[in-house]
Amino acid sequence: MGLLQLLKSQLLCHLIICYVFLVSGLIINLLQLCTLPLWLLSKQLARRVNIRLAYCISSQMVAALEWWSGTECTLYTDPESYPLYGNENAIVVLNHSYEIDFLCGWTFCERFGVLGSSKVLAKKDLAYVPIIGWMWYFLEIVFCKRKWEEDRRTVSQSLQNLRDYPEKYWFLLYCEGTRFTPKKHQISMQVAESKGLPKLKYHLLPRTKGFWVTVQNLRGTAAAVYDSTLNFRNNEAPTLLDILNGKKYHADLYVRRIPLEMIPEDEAECAAWLHKLYQEKDSFQEHYTQTGCFPGPVVSPPRRPWTLINWLFWCSLLLYPLALLLTQLISSGSILPILASVALCSAGSLGVRWMIGQTEINRGSSYGNTKAPLNSN
Repeated sequence: MGLLQLLKSQLLCHLIICYVFLVSGLIINLLQLCTLPLWLLSKQLARRVNIRLAYCISSQMVAALEWWSGTECTLYTDPESYPLYGNENAIVVLNHSYEIDFLCGWTFCERFGVLGSSKVLAKKDLAYVPIIGWMWYFLEIVFCKRKWEEDRRTVSQSLQNLRDYPEKYWFLLYCEGTRFTPKKHQISMQVAESKGLPKLKYHLLPRTKGFWVTVQNLRGTAAAVYDSTLNFRNNEAPTLLDILNGKKYHADLYVRRIPLEMIPEDEAECAAWLHKLYQEKDSFQEHYTQTGCFPGPVVSPPRRPWTLINWLFWCSLLLYPLALLLTQLISSGSILPILASVALCSAGSLGVRWMIGQTEINRGSSYGNTKAPLNSN
């Protein structure tokens, strides 16, 4: 382990990174709250402002992956489709197998300039979580309760609201509905057998209703579906803690562009189309497992400097007053403020470890651990 790598693995560095993220995130949330009157005056201007405020938060996490960890990303895609990425609205269908696959999805968005405006389908509970959840609220993220009778109406309405969105965006969709685990896969394949569907080796059965509602409501707005499959070289499975420790990985992302008009409008036909898509995704995974690469040419977009510039800006803005405060506490010689500072740092460390722990696969959602929910497609 080199000196730089040793430094990156130190708790003090982690605390500094998390301090900058948490404090800057709360400041940005406050600024987003201040945009509420602007929505009454100009909805489109308020949206553009919130896109840039949201970028200040999400780009810090992307910077941690790209610049702190140094993780590299190789993109396998059709060269003819490449110029369209970032220049059209799209639905991005991602596999859900890794603890940081959401972060790799954000990196994909960043490389093509749509990170600030990117959308996801997220659990309603996340709307109440400070920083990320509040940021998503002002970005008009589509929230669901995983109760189809309620979600069908609310999700459709949220998607309709995006039809006049002022900037290009990608809607990131995990059709499996939950992260892959062996237990969930076993249950999912039992459902596949009961429905007479072909079994998948590397994926769970896709949730067809959510996909159909998304496609139907974004027709005429989104131009294509980007079928995306992520893998890491050498069978590695990175975690958020690994990224925070500065460990470097190499991600391979296979993306193929499918024009939206190729997807059937009928719900049953759309469901059959999606199941076929996941059979093809399974074959791509099998190809990667056997050969260590995806089929097709490599067209890798370079890192953009804006994530690093934003990160350095917030570090310089927030670390200077922190250093002054700590200097005053130490020079005061008073033991009580020093003990209070140590206790606060310890609490912050525990809080950060808890937040990171929530991204771990073994701490993930129990959604999909029973046969009944999966059978409701």
